[in-house]
Amino acid sequence: MFNLFKKDKQGELITLKIDGMHCTSCSLSIDGELEDLDGVISATTSYAKSETKINYDPKKVTTDKIKKTIESLDYKIKI
Repeated sequence: MFNLFKKDKQGELITLKIDGMHCTSCSLSIDGELEDLDGVISATTSYAKSETKINYDPKKVTTDKIKKTIESLDYKIKI
């Protein structure tokens, strides 16, 4: 979970705006779920900014899969 010791930081970076977070625990839940996805190198979600920054390997995971994972936690992606 949280990928504290992962050293490989290569990949694509995507920033998504998120609606529906109520507290910092929400951001931790999102980070944990995203980092459990194969292909996600790191995820940093900010409750204060209502956004998440995801470093991922596009050969292993798609942006659609990332978005669906966030939405499965009952949060909405702002467009």
